[in-house]
Amino acid sequence: MAISFFKEIMPFNALDDVSLHRIANHCRVDFYPKGTRLLTAGETEITHLYLIQRGGVKAFIEDDQGEVTLKDIRGEGAYVGALGIIRGTLANLNIETVEDTFCFLLPREIFLELVEERPAFAHFYLKSFSEKIVTTAYNELRHHKVSRRSGDDLYLFSVRVGDLVKTLRKVSSNLSIQSAAVAMAEFRVGSLLIHEPDNEENIIGIITDRDLRSKVVAAGLDYNLPVKDIMTGPVQSVLSQTLCFDVLLHMMTTGIHHLAVERRGQLIGVVTSHDIMLLQGHSPYYLFKEIRGQQKISGLYELAKKIPEVIRGLIKEGAKAGNITQMIAILNDHILERMLTLLEEELGPPPVAYCWLLMGSEGRREQTFKTDQDNAILYADPKNDKEKKTAESYFKTFAEKAIGHLVNCGYPLCPGEIMATNPKWCQPLSVWKRYFTRWITLPDPQELLHATIFFDFRSGFGEHSLARELRQHLNSEATKQDIFLFHLARQCLSTPIPLSFFKNFIVDKDGEHKHRLDIKQKGLTPFVNFARVLALKHGISETNTLARLKALHDADLLAHEMWNSATDAYELQMQQRLIHQLWQMEKGILPDNHIDPEHLSDLERRMLKEAFAVIEKFYSVLDKMYPTA
Repeated sequence: MAISFFKEIMPFNALDDVSLHRIANHCRVDFYPKGTRLLTAGETEITHLYLIQRGGVKAFIEDDQGEVTLKDIRGEGAYVGALGIIRGTLANLNIETVEDTFCFLLPREIFLELVEERPAFAHFYLKSFSEKIVTTAYNELRHHKVSRRSGDDLYLFSVRVGDLVKTLRKVSSNLSIQSAAVAMAEFRVGSLLIHEPDNEENIIGIITDRDLRSKVVAAGLDYNLPVKDIMTGPVQSVLSQTLCFDVLLHMMTTGIHHLAVERRGQLIGVVTSHDIMLLQGHSPYYLFKEIRGQQKISGLYELAKKIPEVIRGLIKEGAKAGNITQMIAILNDHILERMLTLLEEELGPPPVAYCWLLMGSEGRREQTFKTDQDNAILYADPKNDKEKKTAESYFKTFAEKAIGHLVNCGYPLCPGEIMATNPKWCQPLSVWKRYFTRWITLPDPQELLHATIFFDFRSGFGEHSLARELRQHLNSEATKQDIFLFHLARQCLSTPIPLSFFKNFIVDKDGEHKHRLDIKQKGLTPFVNFARVLALKHGISETNTLARLKALHDADLLAHEMWNSATDAYELQMQQRLIHQLWQMEKGILPDNHIDPEHLSDLERRMLKEAFAVIEKFYSVLDKMYPTA
C-alpha cells in the first residue's frame, strides 16, 4: 500500500523501485481522529515528515490575542513538516486534522538523506518553499493594507472541491422520472447521476431539480418515462483537487450549476453552486445570479457598483492577482451581456450581425478598480447601400445608449475616445481589416499606439465569429511583417527599468506624485508589451498577459525559468496595485497606480525589486531578437 501511494505523489514518484521499497520499510501509517493537533507552532520538535494518505489538515497561526489566521487546508498527497526538518527548527505552524486522517510517517533521518542525495528531490521542496515566500509577501500586503472585517473565514482558495462532496448518488437510466424524483427527495439532493442499466460505473448523464421543473412539470411530460429522456449528457466533471474558486469561475463562465467530481478516474459525487456559495457570505455567485436575473438596465447600475466589495472579499481570503482580475472580468462581462441583451430588446434586433469588442486592459481581462472604457463595435459587412445606412443608424443609437448606461454603472469614459460612440471605431469587418493592415504595414508612433490598445481585443458580446475572423487576419498579417514587430519591440525597450544602478527604486522627483512609483506604466507595462510582441510574432491568439506567457512556454518559445519568474513577478505587481487601490477606496481616495515604496515592508520591497529585475531579462531577449544593428 505504501509503495503504490508514493508512486502517485511528487517527488516520490520519480524515485526508483529500490528506493521506494527502502522508504516503505522505514515508514509507518498512523490514524488521527478529526480535531487532533499534530504540530504546535514554536513547541513541537518535528521527528517525521507527515504525508497525508487520506483525510485533511488545516495549517494556522494564532497571535497573542488568540486571533486565528488560517493559512491553508492540505488534503490527500500533501505533506507537513518538511520546512522544519530541513531548517532544523521547531514547527512554524499549528497543524490540526479537519477530518479523520491517515498519514504515512517518514523518519526525519530518511527524509534528510533523500534531500541530500537526490538533487531533483531537494529541488521540489526548495521550489515549494520559495513559492511560500511569495505567498508570505501576499499575506503581508493583505495584513497591512486591508482592514479586517467581522464574519466567517472564507475558504474559496484553500478548500478543494473534493472536500465538499459527500455520498455519491446515482440511479439507472431506465428508472422512471417519478422514482428518480422520490429518490432525490429521500436523499435530500438536488441532482442524481445516471448510469447504464447494466454498468453502475458507466455514468452517462445527470438530472437536476431544474430538469424536473422545466422538462417534466412545465412540459406536462409523463412521469413514467425513463430518466434518460430528460437527462443531460455527457456529464461535465472537475478533478477533486481543484480549488473551489476555480470551480466557481467555471460555473460562472459556462452557466453550469452542477459538476461531477472525479478522483483517480472515478466519479465520487456532485458539487453544486449552492455548495460553494455556502463557503462564503458575500459569494461572487450571489451577485452573478442577480445580474443574470435583472430585467431592467437601470437595475444593473447598483449591481455593478457591488463588484468592488465582492473583490475585496476575495483579496481578504487570499486570492492572487490572476484570480482577482479573472473574477472582475467575468462580472463586468455579465453586466455588459445583460445590459446589451436588454438594449437589443428595447431597440429591436440589429440589421446585421455584430460583435462588441473590448480592448486594452478589458481585452486582456486585466481590469482593476481603476478602468476606463475601451470598446468598439465590429459588424458584418452590409449587402447593399440601404443595409449600410440602416446599420450605421442603428449602431450609432445603440452605441450612444450603451456607453451612457456603462457610465451609470461606474465605468468612466475613455479620455482618448476609444469607444463605440466614436464613428471611427464602429465599423464593418472589412474596414477593421483595413485598419489592422495599415497599422502593421505602415508603422509610425500613432499606429504603434493603436497596436498596444486594439491588438489586445476580444469579443465581449454578440457574434463571436466576427472577432475570430479579425483575430485570424491580424495573426496572418503580423507574422509576415517583421519590420512592424521590430518597431513594436524597440518601443517596448524604450520603457526604462524602474531601478537605479544600485538597485534602488526610481520614483517621481516632483509633481503630484512625488516620491511615488507608477507601478502600471513602469512595472506592469513591460510585461504586457513583451508578451504582446511574442504573441503576435508567433500567431498566438491569447490576449491575457499570463495566458500569453503560458502559451509561449507550452510551445517551447519561452524558457521554463523565465516563464516561472515572469508569472510570479507579474502577479506580485498586480497584487501591489490592487491592494493599493483598495486601500485608497476605503480611505475615500480616487484609486490610482502610484505607490510609495517607503510604505512597503522590507519583504515587499525586496520582492518588488526582484520583479522589476525580470524586466531586464525580457529586454535582453528582445534586444537579441530585434537588434538595432
